[in-house]
Amino acid sequence: MSADAMSAPLPPPPAYRLSKRMSRMKTSAVREILKIAERPDILSFAGGLPAPELFPVDAIAKAFEQTFAREGRPALQYSTTEGFAPLREWIASHLARKGQHVHADQVLITSGSQQGLDLVGKVLLDPGDLVVVEDPSYLAALQTFGGYEVDFATVRSDDAGMDTDDLAALLKKRVPKLLYVIPNFQNPKGTTLSLERRKALVRLAQEHRFIILEDDPYGELRFKGVHLPSLASMDDQGVVLSLSTFSKTLAPGLRLGWVTGPRPLLKSLTIAKQATDLHTATLAQRATALLLETFDYAGHIQALMPIYSERATAMLAALEAHMPKGTKWTRPDGGMFLWVELPQGLDAATLLPRAVEQKVAFVPGAPFFANDQKPQFMRLNYSNRPPDLIAEGMRRLGSVISDAL
Repeated sequence: MSADAMSAPLPPPPAYRLSKRMSRMKTSAVREILKIAERPDILSFAGGLPAPELFPVDAIAKAFEQTFAREGRPALQYSTTEGFAPLREWIASHLARKGQHVHADQVLITSGSQQGLDLVGKVLLDPGDLVVVEDPSYLAALQTFGGYEVDFATVRSDDAGMDTDDLAALLKKRVPKLLYVIPNFQNPKGTTLSLERRKALVRLAQEHRFIILEDDPYGELRFKGVHLPSLASMDDQGVVLSLSTFSKTLAPGLRLGWVTGPRPLLKSLTIAKQATDLHTATLAQRATALLLETFDYAGHIQALMPIYSERATAMLAALEAHMPKGTKWTRPDGGMFLWVELPQGLDAATLLPRAVEQKVAFVPGAPFFANDQKPQFMRLNYSNRPPDLIAEGMRRLGSVISDAL
């Protein structure tokens, strides 16, 4: 090749003709921030990360070892779309102990509950359909449903969760195809839907015939108060689909979640999953099913709760000590997050680069709003850091916020 050929400018990249829906799909603010937050010198409170030191590594490793020893070939083979039957049966029994009575054939294993969100969107949503969400709501759910070209309507939320009076007023104008809600320790706010509002929400869905998608990844992680019944356990008319996962209790790397709901909807979700990935990883399903035969799952969660409670308490105390006047925050009874409202006039996204300079990171709150984005909020994760680092991180963050006033 001649020198002239080697020095010739490269041709421009082709103009890729992407689908129209891609214009509705925004990059995840959390995923992008994690690229920064993974730096070892950064005290990050950005990701929705469980504490890795609490993963039952030895028990999971033993389960995988036993799976290979007992059933290595079938564990490496293709499997059914619905999921490994013993795992589905364990999940059904586990839910029954919590008051939600479903048969194993009403459990669809998914590749994390995030896949459940996408399958529900694929099965239920057409362009222009209305989806109701809390204001604010889970960023990845907004990202997923937005990709199906829907319209969003938002409902106010407070310390008792979604405001069902506000929802009732909305329903007089237009009935949605789907309502999405996180009833327990909501992401991003950390708040919990009250029992009275749970009953009202199911009643409204039954009266107006829309589907509730109940996303409950954090429900097991209650360290204060009493567990409340799921929306699915209150539904006797087939209006609730429910998602959950092992990501927050065992380990997110397993990528195991599930959907439960009425059989006709589960059938459609299964067909959609067949076209998506054929089935969730056989090896992970079989190893987890084997683990749960002998592993004290309830005892493991019980052991997590004092630690998460200590970390939440440490963050609340540090916020009280270091945040300037005018800052407000939620007080969760479980889960992994709390929600901070900055003093008037401050923008969390503007503060983030300054925070990173001080070696601390958070998630700005604006992307969690489906329609009118509010810049004065931030989400903080307390589950992934010990109390001493939480205190130091909040000291740094408080300094950044005070300096911006």
